[in-house]
Amino acid sequence: MELAEIKNVLTDMSEKLREYRRSLDLAAKEDRIQLLEERMALPGFWDDQSEAQKVIAEVNALKDKVGGFKALEEGYENLEVSYELLKEEEDPDLRSELEEELGTLQDRFEQFELEMLLNDPLDKNNAILELHPGAGGTESQDWASMLLRMYQRWAEKRGYTVEMLDFLPGEEAGIKSVTLLIKGYNAYGYLKAEKGVHRLVRISPFDASGRRHTSFVSCEVMPEMDDDVEVEIRPEDLKIDTYRSSGAGGQHVNTTDSAVRITHLPTNTIVTCQSERSQIKNREKAMKMLKAKLYQLELEKQQAELAEIRGEQKEIGWGSQIRSYVFHPYSMVKDHRTNVEVGNVQSVMDGEIDVFIDAFLRMKLQEG
Repeated sequence: MELAEIKNVLTDMSEKLREYRRSLDLAAKEDRIQLLEERMALPGFWDDQSEAQKVIAEVNALKDKVGGFKALEEGYENLEVSYELLKEEEDPDLRSELEEELGTLQDRFEQFELEMLLNDPLDKNNAILELHPGAGGTESQDWASMLLRMYQRWAEKRGYTVEMLDFLPGEEAGIKSVTLLIKGYNAYGYLKAEKGVHRLVRISPFDASGRRHTSFVSCEVMPEMDDDVEVEIRPEDLKIDTYRSSGAGGQHVNTTDSAVRITHLPTNTIVTCQSERSQIKNREKAMKMLKAKLYQLELEKQQAELAEIRGEQKEIGWGSQIRSYVFHPYSMVKDHRTNVEVGNVQSVMDGEIDVFIDAFLRMKLQEG
């Protein structure tokens, strides 16, 4: 890399840092951190555990933003010093080190920029992710289990935790449905890019004739709602059923009717939860899921009305195919919204989906 190219990259970084500083309003964030930390030091802070956890989560999120920016700024300043030294005297080792660190810092800039795109109030929330196979029996149910593994791997790589709220296994293989709670800062912000229908094309392992099959799985993603978000749910609109949880067998099979199914009658929205042994806890989690679904339904209704006013012919919600995963006759994963393609299907199935999420978020930013 020539000195002029290095200078251009550094100039670009300098401009981005100025832009980030304006967007972040660092002084206001640092004042907020100080205010919250003073609150955390007060006697009785832990009397309300739920509120205390919210304060801590906000402090950590603010510190991540401020700390992330300062780390970029420090990295840039170090590279500027190296660049000035290299201008004065050519040093192959210093040049090699500078080029390597420049590439690393560029990656960190891209990641930070992506996180700055997540500015919706709910983006920071945990995510509730549901997978539902389409028609096709065992074939589509197996595809759902592959997607489940993909999202679990993605979450692990990000340091998120995954809790299985509901799981219904297939008769022969795969899963009939699964609901996950993915916990981590910005989990919903990232995973909202995955909402839609995922299509698989492959030679079926369940077909003795070795024919090619196409399978579909719907992915629904909702933010886990905080208690302070108002969603009106009237008790008379609910039908609550309890049943015995399914399990892995042996001692893990629950012998009491602890699993809970809640039906919201006006919208025919159904949620189930069986992750806890306590019926009360399962009911609490199911109500949170219902709250998230009803919020999402209202949001989609508003989006549909807005699209109608604008004259957009755009399908919102279920049924919109977003991505194809082709295993045969060639190997490729293509996102139909952004046209991003990846040839290494196995890496995608191992959780490497950030390239699709990144492109989707940037596309949404441009549309906005």
